[in-house]
Amino acid sequence: MIDAGTILNNRPIGSWRHDQPPGTGDDAICNAVSNVTRPVFILKYKLGYAVSQDGEVLVGHPAGNSGVTDYPLLAWAPRLLPEDLGDPVFKSAHNIRYPYICGAMANGITSVQMVEVAGKAGMLGFFGAAGLSIDKIKEAIHALHLRLKGIPFGMNLIHSPNDPALEAATVRLYLENKIRLISASAYLALTLPLIYYRVKGMHTDPEGRIICPNKIIAKVSRVEIARKFLSPPPEKMLAHLVEKGLITHEEASLGQRIPLAEDLTAEADSGGHTDNRPAVTLLPTMIALRDEVTAQYRYQRPPCIGLGGGISTPYAAAGAFAMGAAYILTGSVNQSCVEAGTSNGVKQLLAEAQQADVAMAPAADMFEIGAKVQVLKRGTMFALRASKLHDLYNRHDRYESIDPAQRQMLERDFFKRSFREEWDHTREYFKNVDPRQILRAEGDPKHKMALVFRSYLGQSSMWAINGIPDRRMDYQIWCGPAIGAFNQWVKGSFLEKPENRKTVTVAMNLLLGAAVVTRSSWLRHQGIRLPGNGGKFTPMTLLEIDNALNP
Repeated sequence: MIDAGTILNNRPIGSWRHDQPPGTGDDAICNAVSNVTRPVFILKYKLGYAVSQDGEVLVGHPAGNSGVTDYPLLAWAPRLLPEDLGDPVFKSAHNIRYPYICGAMANGITSVQMVEVAGKAGMLGFFGAAGLSIDKIKEAIHALHLRLKGIPFGMNLIHSPNDPALEAATVRLYLENKIRLISASAYLALTLPLIYYRVKGMHTDPEGRIICPNKIIAKVSRVEIARKFLSPPPEKMLAHLVEKGLITHEEASLGQRIPLAEDLTAEADSGGHTDNRPAVTLLPTMIALRDEVTAQYRYQRPPCIGLGGGISTPYAAAGAFAMGAAYILTGSVNQSCVEAGTSNGVKQLLAEAQQADVAMAPAADMFEIGAKVQVLKRGTMFALRASKLHDLYNRHDRYESIDPAQRQMLERDFFKRSFREEWDHTREYFKNVDPRQILRAEGDPKHKMALVFRSYLGQSSMWAINGIPDRRMDYQIWCGPAIGAFNQWVKGSFLEKPENRKTVTVAMNLLLGAAVVTRSSWLRHQGIRLPGNGGKFTPMTLLEIDNALNP
């Protein structure tokens, strides 16, 4: 039987009865808590305690007063399936089964294959469009439309302050190809293309309800940016879109009655662009802000608030849902999965990482303003070298003013060619992407230096994705401390090896594990201290999970 010392609550909350005796012993209670498809009841039984997942329960009705054999009920937890977690409004709005998003990792790391398997499993995947050309994004759109055939998926739209034309072109591509859901990330301010995407096509149905075909799930970490996404689009920007003939007066009018973002992900300490915010303070703040703004504008449907950053164990997932997250978003852990669009060498490095093996480094897309991304530092010198480039940029007005020994080091170890050759390579790139940058650089030596340094930063992520052997020390691998927590949790299990990490398997382990951890927490709050393994969850294969959920 369960050790009497593990029961801190000896005050019955009701009674339990059944024609079969309850189970006794530590294994019985551990198995009952893990079997999330049925409720679990903790009983006072004979000289000890017992557990059952069947029977009739009368809450508030003391045992012994019914004229039949019954036992005092000390605690209970209802069934809790993975699809029961999160906010049903969010799941219904996006037509998904599970409150789970595979976040958009740039340069196609969140690949077509990853988005496909997530969608077919009842989850939501966002293709990592940031950093890719319009042609590459178009290829991904066509592939996903073909493979998913109406199953929900989304595309990423990243803020591009240095290339607004690309952002506008991406939005046009999304609208032309009927992409109805985007993940807006790294935004420092609202842009016209973003608002254009949201309000284009808005109308009312015969009952007068607002229909907004294009949905945005914003990913933010700052309150001031979150407020902009949770509020209606600014009237001046709507008016500007009307003047340019991009939207109608009706669309602009309806746009003032909806939040810019359909939903919002509170982005805590994560990989890539991040402010390293702690989840336990960020999520409640965003939820409170949502409630405030919803009351102010009286929305038909308040935006749902999810949590991303640090979600890589059942305990973290359970904690997110316990704090009120409508859904969870994963990123770093997905990059080590089989379907991730990156090299096997990167996946192996990620599988070996610990929580402290990450560092902040200058971002290629916002290099001049000092924006940073979180990257892996174990097995690569990228963070150190990128910081060196930014320091030199801040201290010099042109490349030629850098100390000769430093220039020699840069050309030997960083560029692996002369600065002139590196500039020729950089110029060729911008000739096709944004020729204005070349004209500016020819008259501004500091900008020329910035473009060359940015070129190194930009190429470093592609060297990692393509697994270029002689550039291993320059790999830029975006990830947060979540990867270390995941590796610690799966140590000794089949998920320790990256070749066994499949996106849906990882996701279902996190969700099922969160359900088990949540049920054990409910029992603990009723005074039940579970046996040693009670409430713990170890990784399971997808077949084992399917068998557990469909006994």
